Amino acid sequence: MKTQGFDYLKKITAVDYSTYLEVVYIIYNTRERKEEILKVKLPSANPVVETVMGIYKAADWYEREMQEMFGIMIKGRNAKRLLLEEWNGADHPLRKSFVWGKDYQKVQ
Repeated sequence: MKTQGFDYLKKITAVDYSTYLEVVYIIYNTRERKEEILKVKLPSANPVVETVMGIYKAADWYEREMQEMFGIMIKGRNAKRLLLEEWNGADHPLRKSFVWGKDYQKVQ
């Protein structure tokens, strides 16, 4: 898509549909003022997607956020935390299976 003029990454996010996850990429062609939405369907258990950092540098924080909040592993990058530095990593807050109010332990 980048070779077709889609030179700007607007957003990457994820959606939990309970039975599967979906990664959503919103990219933009600044010359022609066109937007495209690309979706990748992933299994809920062990979701993995390739990094797009080599194509769009702006993907850095979006990918790190997806790792922490949805538990989606991003192949080709480190797992350095962005938001949940003291989180134990067992549960992911934006998953539908997340239980609010549960006692969580800080990372030692």
